Amino acid sequence: MKSIKWLIIFLLIAGCTKQEGKNYIMTVNGSVSADKSGVWLTHEHLLVDFIGADSIHPGRYDRTEVVKKVLPYLRQVKDKGCKTFVECTPEYLGRDPELLRILADSTKMNILTNTGFYGAVNNKYIPSSAMSLTAEEMAIIWIKEWETGIAGTGIKPGFIKIAVDRDSLTDFHKTIIKAAAITHLATGLVIASHTGPALPAFQQIEVLQEAGVDPSAFIWVHASSEKDSSKLVEAAKKGAWISLDNLNELNVGKIVEKLKYLKEKGVLGRVLISHDAGWYDPAKEDGGDFRPFTTLFDKLIPELKNNGFTKNDIKTILETNPQQAFAVKIRKANIKSKTL
Repeated sequence: MKSIKWLIIFLLIAGCTKQEGKNYIMTVNGSVSADKSGVWLTHEHLLVDFIGADSIHPGRYDRTEVVKKVLPYLRQVKDKGCKTFVECTPEYLGRDPELLRILADSTKMNILTNTGFYGAVNNKYIPSSAMSLTAEEMAIIWIKEWETGIAGTGIKPGFIKIAVDRDSLTDFHKTIIKAAAITHLATGLVIASHTGPALPAFQQIEVLQEAGVDPSAFIWVHASSEKDSSKLVEAAKKGAWISLDNLNELNVGKIVEKLKYLKEKGVLGRVLISHDAGWYDPAKEDGGDFRPFTTLFDKLIPELKNNGFTKNDIKTILETNPQQAFAVKIRKANIKSKTL
């Protein structure tokens, strides 16, 4: 255990030195200046395999077939103005960095992948061998992917993707969050946590603050499922990022109303928007149905303009906010953030 702690200390020091003063994002093709990343889709999927961590294995799909199906959907949103695409599929759920690099090369888009463990669905997507790991041991796995690349590919993660169940945090999920905190302090990668309701969101923020991480390093994924919008405002005022990532053809009006409320409360500068759409499923014939990533461009942006959102408001949501959220930057907690 002492050796692990010393390694963490070393990586923290190295991380603080390496990231100081930089303003960039990490894509599957390397670092890109954050202010040149354009319009973002901050939570999408290109391939997801739901078979479970202890059953997933290489060869469950033909990468060439996946590219053939997925590529037109990426080119479609590139033509509509999307430049940076955050692929949120975690390890043991179908994360494939090499597939993403092929797609990035083909489209000339910025694509981000991730590191971390997905603890939702009662830990189905975490291997049984990892269930006894300490936070420090988990963090070493994730930090190594940042330092040397994922599984020998040389491809580095652009963010930390974790997940918790919708109820009060279990001890194991607290361990995952602590591991994410250690990893953030060593790498500067933002923590995107599949969460949902407010209770586990605020519990995670508290755990992160206790570990020395500012709420601005936390993306509340699926915040749109919280019915009490005042909770979103409360978290945003703490500094957390509020991810409204369930945009679809049927809820455009509801998303516009939520955005109007968040703008009125002065927290539009903490909001991220996406569809949580896609994706190729290896268990289904030809990958199954694929939901496009176009509703934001075809429906939401026109409705925002019709509802008084300015060009600058839209740029804030689609460009400025994600550039700041995903910038590789260590964000340490301070006394003020803990007492808000």
